[in-house]
Amino acid sequence: MEPRSEARPSHQLENLFPGRACAIHSDNPVGLGFLGAAGRDGREIMLETLLTKIQKLTVLALFGMLAVVVVLSTLHLGVLIAQEIWTPPRFLIRVQGLLEIFGYFLLVLIGVELLETLKAYLKKDVIHVRVVLEVALIAMARKVIIEEPNSVPGLTLLGIAALILALSMAYYFERQAQRGSVPNSEQS
Repeated sequence: MEPRSEARPSHQLENLFPGRACAIHSDNPVGLGFLGAAGRDGREIMLETLLTKIQKLTVLALFGMLAVVVVLSTLHLGVLIAQEIWTPPRFLIRVQGLLEIFGYFLLVLIGVELLETLKAYLKKDVIHVRVVLEVALIAMARKVIIEEPNSVPGLTLLGIAALILALSMAYYFERQAQRGSVPNSEQS
């Protein structure tokens, strides 16, 4: 039997796309399958597609801007280190300068980890909890390094310690869950 080459209008498609010439060929193996299992209408699908494209474009823009910020921050860190080295006494970095450098270094590292998060999101449309927890732990480490313990109230220090403990526990449990999901043949 020879497939029909003429198109037949579909009343369902005409309802979805009013004013457009819609037809389904009898030899079309897909048929109305593009409407989805729930039978969603075309406007909802088009809106979802548009929102997905806007979301991807936004993430790409954020990725580009963050990459520029990380590169410029790295250059600024290099200048900061050079200034600390050339400040008399030369080739000796004072303690306050070291704390500033380490804090800035961790800030650049946070930017690199955020780039990794955005890259993973672009590839798989998933934000990895482990990377987010790592960024939070690095941020807390930076906070601890740059804070002067004498100028911070004890309750704030206790809050920072509790937050670090909670993040560490979350990271530990996430890693345990990750190991538990690996099949036995892959575990070593």
